[in-house]
Order: sequence, then C-alpha cells, then structure tokens
Amino acid sequence: MTWWDTGEDDEPDYDESRIKVRPNPKGNRPRTKTRPAHEDAQIARVLGVDRGRYSLLVDEDGENEHRISASRARELRMKPVTGDQVDVVGDLTGDEGTLGRVVRVRERSTLLRRSADDTDEVERVIVANADQMLLVVAAANPEPRARLVDRYLIAAYDAGIEPILCITKTDLADPSDFLKNFTGLDFPVYTSRQGAMPVDEIGAALVGHSTVFVGHSGVGKSTLVNALVPTAERATGHVNLVTGRGRHTSSSTISYRFQRPEGAGWVIDTPGVRSFGLGHINTDNILKAFSDLAVVAERCPRGCTHLPDAPDCAIIEAAESGELGANGPARLDSLQRLLTTFA
Repeated sequence: MTWWDTGEDDEPDYDESRIKVRPNPKGNRPRTKTRPAHEDAQIARVLGVDRGRYSLLVDEDGENEHRISASRARELRMKPVTGDQVDVVGDLTGDEGTLGRVVRVRERSTLLRRSADDTDEVERVIVANADQMLLVVAAANPEPRARLVDRYLIAAYDAGIEPILCITKTDLADPSDFLKNFTGLDFPVYTSRQGAMPVDEIGAALVGHSTVFVGHSGVGKSTLVNALVPTAERATGHVNLVTGRGRHTSSSTISYRFQRPEGAGWVIDTPGVRSFGLGHINTDNILKAFSDLAVVAERCPRGCTHLPDAPDCAIIEAAESGELGANGPARLDSLQRLLTTFA
C-alpha cells in the first residue's frame, strides 16, 4: 500500500445495462481493400457511351452475340471509351431494364486523344484500339484547312494509327493544290463527288480494321458513314452559307460493324470538330512516322529540331545532297510542316 492508496473506492458505480451500441450504417463487416476478382466476367466491346451508360457487344462473333447496357463499377477508376475491350458482370441478358457492370478495362493497343488547346494538358480520349484513321476533308464548302489536317495526322502518328485521306465535294472545287501540301506523305487518298462516292474502294480498305472517321463539321463524314453502313442512319447536316461552317450533327462516338463479302471491320464515327489541341503529343512519335527520315535523324546533333533553321541537321543535308531521292525534299517539307504546326 502506498501513501495515496486509502483503500477506499471513490469511483461511482455506473449502470451500463441501458447503453445501446448503434450498428455500422454501411454494414456489420469492416471495410477491406480487397476487391473481388470477377473471374466470371465476360469480355465485351464498347460500342458507344451515352450519359454514363455503356452500349456493349457481348460474345463478339460468337453464337450468342448480343448487345447489352452497362454502367461503370464504382471501384473502376479508368473510364471506358468507345472501342475499348472491357470485362463485364451482372445481368448480361440484354433484356429491357437490365444493366450489366463494367469492372475492368483491358489493355489498349492504341489511344487517339486530343486536348482543348495546345496548352491544355488534360486529354480528351476519342477512341481506343483503332488502327486506322479516315480523315474526311471537303474540297470546298467548307474550305479545307491544311493545318487542321496536319493536326489530325500528328495525333494519328503519335497514337500509332495509319491515316487515310478522303476528299469530298470535288465537284465543287479541284483539290489538286490542297493535296500538294501532303505530297511527301505516304498514305492512301480517295476523292468523292456527288453521285460518285468511292464506297467500294474505301470499303476494301476497311476490311479487317477498326477505322475511326474524323473531320471538320459539314465535310460529309456522316454521309460517307451512312453509305458504308446503311443501318447506321447517322444524322446529316448542312453548311451555313454565311459563315461557311458546318453544323454539328453527331454528338457522340459510336462503333458500327462494317460487313463485306470478303470480310468485316469496324467503322467508328466521331463528332465533327473545329479545333484539335495537341497538348499531349510526344514530338518523337511524329518523326517515327517517317521511317526513312528517322534513320537519317540518328546522325543529327542531340536536341535537333529538324526545322529549317536547325544547324547541322542530317535530314536537311541528306535532302539537299540527293541522298533521300527525288521525293526526299517533299517528305522533309511534310515533316517540317507537322513539327512547325505542333510548335
């Protein structure tokens, strides 16, 4: 016993029999960071996104191929986009009123992106897993914009997507002068006019590919999609005679199956845009699109911009000496145009 221990219990007695412990409002089990593996999930293709609801194709090319609607699982941080391959669980019957749940986004092979402007680091994903880009440009009404085409090409090369160019409304203007801007670039070019749309030629190039259609508003992109996929029924608009600008008719990115006797593919229609920011682009990927010039660029000084004022640029010297052949100067000019547009 110590001097402060009096042997008396001064603590009052409390009656705890009437105390009630409130249950956990979120359940009786403690929260855990362990997430379900969803081993029973099925693979689906994202056909379109509309206000948080995903249109999915389940069992693609299988006997039970069908469409369903789904939402994104709360624990899934990555937002799926059109063209994604995802894992989905829940009610996958596709019956009216049912809803699946997207729990995973599978690895993407390509990702086409843009930003609001060149200084905006926040990227807007346009489509995933496309391997071709069909760039639709009008020869007139609206007037073609070479710099906008350059920006689309930069985004395609950065994503590892092969570009294709289609010039529409050639009955209104001769596109020859416009096409001279891209003489040094190696990609297919198709021309279209009223009553003579190259549906068969373009269709043959789409078989076996996932092709994203892009272009300025009013150039006839949705008209071309409807010609290739009659069931698409995409809304078409007109060009304002005063401003020369097209009216947005497509508000979302949607995938359509493209079918021909020799095979199938995917056509992905996107809303028309009037600007295309490149705030996310890696300029090294632009040079990779010019494989012959990229080899020569290995001899360039470190940090070479390859622009006309770049000192000791090996590509410029090779073009001037004839090492790159007759088409070398044109390809160098195209590369410098794209780099200058980005800069």
